[in-house]
Amino acid sequence: MRIAALSSATGVSVATLKYYLREGLVPPGRATAVNQADYDDSHVRRVRLVRALLELGHLSIADVAAVVAAVDDDDVPIHDAFALAQDAMARPATPAIAPDDPRLAAARAMVDAFVTHHQLRIRPEAAVRDMLAGALVKLGEFGFVSFDPDTPAPYDDGSGPAQFEAFVEFFRMMAALELGSVPDTDRSAQTEVTVVGTVAVEVAMAAIRRMALEDASHRRFVAGG
Repeated sequence: MRIAALSSATGVSVATLKYYLREGLVPPGRATAVNQADYDDSHVRRVRLVRALLELGHLSIADVAAVVAAVDDDDVPIHDAFALAQDAMARPATPAIAPDDPRLAAARAMVDAFVTHHQLRIRPEAAVRDMLAGALVKLGEFGFVSFDPDTPAPYDDGSGPAQFEAFVEFFRMMAALELGSVPDTDRSAQTEVTVVGTVAVEVAMAAIRRMALEDASHRRFVAGG
């Protein structure tokens, strides 16, 4: 297909497709003449991947370029490409906390204890650690989390932050189902599905949670329980 047909198939303008090609987000098509090329279904999938990362994951162009480069590199394990996408998604969602804020150090310690307690296989440098730590700091500002030095450290008394304990097994089950649905196809397709699934399912889960919150609010504050 020519670039106009690729535009029709993806809903992305020709000008934007040319920008993606210049930035290396979409691989070049098969040259057929000067300034002309043919594209195929793999280009359609790639454009959709780029759009998902931009629109749902809110990644920067530079981060999208890094993710698609990992998808294309057969020497990069699927898990590493997945981790790269996870880090890129976590950074813009991480609250801005001053590095020398003592609450941040305390929150990071809580996250470390949480990961250790639940035996989560999370990289030490994973951006999601600071994403959760920043959220804990913000929750502490409203009294949901205590950073009082006299309060027992997480798990010292056999328990952890109650706001998260109930979610761990649920999300573990969801993650297993999500990644278990990745088809046994070629590596590139598996990586694409894993990355896109991570972005899209996260948005869907957030939407369902907000629906449940609105329902709970109505039941409590409108319908009277």
